[in-house]
Amino acid sequence: MKIGIIGLGRMGMNMARRLLKNGHEVVAYNRTFEKTQEIEKEGAIGAQTLDELVNHLSERRIVWIMLPAGNPTDEYVEMLSKILSKGDMIIDGSNGFYKDDLRRAAYLEKSGINYVDAGVSGGIWGLEVGYCTMIGGKLEDFKYIEPILKALAPEEGYMYCGDTGSGHYTKMIHNGIEYALMESYGEGFEILKSSPYGANLDLNKVAHIWNHGSVIRSWLLELLESAFEEDGTLSNIKGYVDDSGEGRWTVKEAVDLGVSANVIAYSLFKRFESRQDDLFSDKVIAALRKEFGGHKIYKEDDKIDPTGEKDLNM
Repeated sequence: MKIGIIGLGRMGMNMARRLLKNGHEVVAYNRTFEKTQEIEKEGAIGAQTLDELVNHLSERRIVWIMLPAGNPTDEYVEMLSKILSKGDMIIDGSNGFYKDDLRRAAYLEKSGINYVDAGVSGGIWGLEVGYCTMIGGKLEDFKYIEPILKALAPEEGYMYCGDTGSGHYTKMIHNGIEYALMESYGEGFEILKSSPYGANLDLNKVAHIWNHGSVIRSWLLELLESAFEEDGTLSNIKGYVDDSGEGRWTVKEAVDLGVSANVIAYSLFKRFESRQDDLFSDKVIAALRKEFGGHKIYKEDDKIDPTGEKDLNM
């Protein structure tokens, strides 16, 4: 199939590469053209404008947006709505909020443009391993793009979740669980490090043996093993942990539904606390986020804006 991809960041670029390797045609656009030129060298068609991207696509065009959730995605949906045609499709692959999906789908429906929300998990490892993908929207749209989803995902790694918003809703809960899992690992390793045995205990080896037969083995723990191998005490990482929205939305949803979500809520509040203290458990979480998603880590001597609005080291 032929697909347009907007946004060649950490995930968008590798998604384009995986599609190319699986025989699909990719038309790529990025605000900074240097990244577009990079993927052109690997077989993609580069576009310098959105009009050019749309003109390169076949009828019943598919455009996959891989941009930050919220306003950046809204801006491109608005621009595309003016140049796409009836029957074309926009897929939002951001970590978006499901209520934004409902609003966008209703807006695009007036022009006959289809909208699909795709919750995508896989981080910077997706090129090699594949992207677990959760899809919301019309069933016929899901079936139409299924060859693309098969190429992106590992075996049995994608699903149709239901109506518009359900893909991002499912991914939101996925990320809430992720918050809690990482917090649990962080606290456990902090206890080990603080114990009477901590000074002589090799945390890299602990993570390694726990990944061989123990009931808490996981991919996250494998990534933590990798982080400890690089820096056994995480000494050069500041225990400052960002949150990108999904944890907050999950907790708010639990409140609205009257569902107890104590562990997920605590793991979210713990991230807020990390911006005041510098605990080893927070260093573990910061290291894990870098390992699976390429998220920014802060060094011990970095200056940080506590509001999270700007990087003071630029």
